Amino acid sequence: MTLALAALLGGAALALPKYRLQAAPQLHLTAGNDLWQLDRRVISCTYCHVRESGGAPWNPFGQAIQATFRSEAEAGRAVKFPQALSVLLESGGDADSDGYPDALEVFARTLPGDPDSRPERPVADLQVEFDAAGGAAQFAPPAPGGKGDGNK
Repeated sequence: MTLALAALLGGAALALPKYRLQAAPQLHLTAGNDLWQLDRRVISCTYCHVRESGGAPWNPFGQAIQATFRSEAEAGRAVKFPQALSVLLESGGDADSDGYPDALEVFARTLPGDPDSRPERPVADLQVEFDAAGGAAQFAPPAPGGKGDGNK
């Protein structure tokens, strides 16, 4: 029994990086890095988790993603991770309450779940550049069959 449980938990732990592999291309964090899948600097576990090794507890951004899954389910919409991430970023929320909406932090490549990690530029200036780049729509889930599609 203990061996079976260890195998099950080990498999679950190995499966967790799939969210990182789905999020990195969706958030455009892979540009210019052909080996991004192997580079934990592209999107670390601390994007959503408190610890670098992942798992519980989740930081405010990770908690916001969990809340998005719950609210979408309560509304009768079963979403997968890419859709939940997109819905969250479109909501305009600021999970870590640092004055920068989550989508702007993703755009500026700072951590939306860490109040000490925020863009150096003023919100208004960053917002203009973000809107010109396509706003939150640029973080929409990849089309089915597209590169980085986590829905296969």
